[in-house]
Amino acid sequence: MKKILMIGTGGTIASEMTEAGLAPGLTGEAFLDYVPGVRKLCQVDCVQVCNIDSTNMTPDHWLAIARAVEKGYAAYDGFVICHGTDTMAYTAAALSYLIQNSPKPIVLTGSQKPIHVDITDSKTNLLDAFTVACDGRLAGVTVVFGGAVILGTRARKTYSKSYGAFSSINYPVLGVIQEGRLVPYIQLPAGPTPRFYHGLNQRVSLVKLIPGLPPDYLAFALAESDGVLVESFGVGGVPAGDEGSFYPLLRQAVDQGKVVVVTTQVQNEGSDLAVYHVGHRLKTDLGVLECYDMTTEAAVAKLMWALAQSRDSGEVGRLFYTPVAQDILGRPD
Repeated sequence: MKKILMIGTGGTIASEMTEAGLAPGLTGEAFLDYVPGVRKLCQVDCVQVCNIDSTNMTPDHWLAIARAVEKGYAAYDGFVICHGTDTMAYTAAALSYLIQNSPKPIVLTGSQKPIHVDITDSKTNLLDAFTVACDGRLAGVTVVFGGAVILGTRARKTYSKSYGAFSSINYPVLGVIQEGRLVPYIQLPAGPTPRFYHGLNQRVSLVKLIPGLPPDYLAFALAESDGVLVESFGVGGVPAGDEGSFYPLLRQAVDQGKVVVVTTQVQNEGSDLAVYHVGHRLKTDLGVLECYDMTTEAAVAKLMWALAQSRDSGEVGRLFYTPVAQDILGRPD
């Protein structure tokens, strides 16, 4: 029988009703009482890293989750992480960079409804997650939700209330769970042993452009950060013409060794800064990076990881553009 470590972090799945609304309270051991089928699949041990609403999740929590996996890695066949849905995609992406080439499954799941209510998706999601963790064919970091297995670097919450809350962005789902069995579609290669990383640079910020946004907003983010992602429009760019002061701001930041990455607010198909004048100059004159088909969640986590490995902007760029867990596929050679 497989041996699985369940790591609790809180979230809706662990929530109980209070006078101020739902708040996490249940621990991993309590989950298993609601889903007896799990113990028929495997032997389970539980560890509680935190018990918080995922809105309160931070990079320090990501590091704690990664440490829990690393500490138990030799003793277990797989890992199930119970997590709130709101920031699960960020955590899945971060773990994909902190734990690379894992031959064992590291599965995140959660729910839109608490596990103790009569009508809930939590029991199915939890059982599905353990099914994937025990099966072993889909290794590495994944999100299991609504019957789908999604690569950790490609997951995004696209519905705020529906049970099928997560989508795989710019990449197919890895498989589905049907009638209690995993049907894998894509089995990605994994290394013989994982590589664990232990640092994230949290001085990373995200600026979402809106029409007419004053450059001062970007200036503040650049001053306070080592790396800034600019979430732009369409295939990417920043305002020119009367708002051309974006360009000298970015040039000054790049000259100071800060890393600037441009991504897009459009969910599908990614960026291509070479298409329009407002983006072309960013690459040719300023040397900013771009996300191509990466999700914003993955780009944020990867920039934190890369900046923790090096403060040399050239090396950070190399790390950012090096594919990890199929996170970037659309970059031209």
